[in-house]
Amino acid sequence: MKRMMKRSSMLLLLTIIAVSLLSACGDKPQAEQTPGGAVANEQGKTGSSTEQPSSNSKDSSSKPTKSWSEPPKMVIDPTKNYVAKVKTNKGEFSIELFAKEQPQTVNNFVFLANEKFYDGVTFHRIIESFMVQTGDPLGTGAGGPGYTIKDEYNVKRSYEPGVVAMARTMAPDSAGSQFFICTGADAAGLDQNPTYAIFGKIKDGMDIVTSIAKTPVESNPDTGEVSKPASEIKIESVTIETT
Repeated sequence: MKRMMKRSSMLLLLTIIAVSLLSACGDKPQAEQTPGGAVANEQGKTGSSTEQPSSNSKDSSSKPTKSWSEPPKMVIDPTKNYVAKVKTNKGEFSIELFAKEQPQTVNNFVFLANEKFYDGVTFHRIIESFMVQTGDPLGTGAGGPGYTIKDEYNVKRSYEPGVVAMARTMAPDSAGSQFFICTGADAAGLDQNPTYAIFGKIKDGMDIVTSIAKTPVESNPDTGEVSKPASEIKIESVTIETT
């Protein structure tokens, strides 16, 4: 009888331990990330040259946003010069768009800007020595326009301060609306694996971009990365000019 009681007690104890372990695992956040548009990639350490611009692949917000089922048709003339005037609550800066070299990527950006898709969108990820990232209407790193575009790598440039590129997942052709602006030396680490389509460069107002990069940040509760702006930095409007 005593042996049976000991055996029963041992089985009960093992059951309790097993349930506790399963519960603990279930509480851990999923470390999914994505560069730019919609990316599920491996997370790098803050300040590391191997970091990737990222966005979470799971949608954690029900905020209504504009969405399309397919990429836009060509609305730009690649023979013309395009400049995006970006107004933020920190100031204004302009981006020279590489329409001749990256027509599909620039076309996508111009389409979204003309649709006012970026109005009110925040900079949701900031790493001063690396880049500032925006373009997600949800502000979580999980949002996009409802479609993805083809990757374009026709521009032979380095990821240096001022360069603007699409963020995407580790999967090819997965960029959508999210983009990042290189702000520090750590961005050079992307040159080892240039898989983020460079489609523009800051023309005027790099001081504003730098001030955005200096925004105090805190730990992101979903990823643990210290890159979440402690105060809201947002795009108020994007205006496209053609010459």
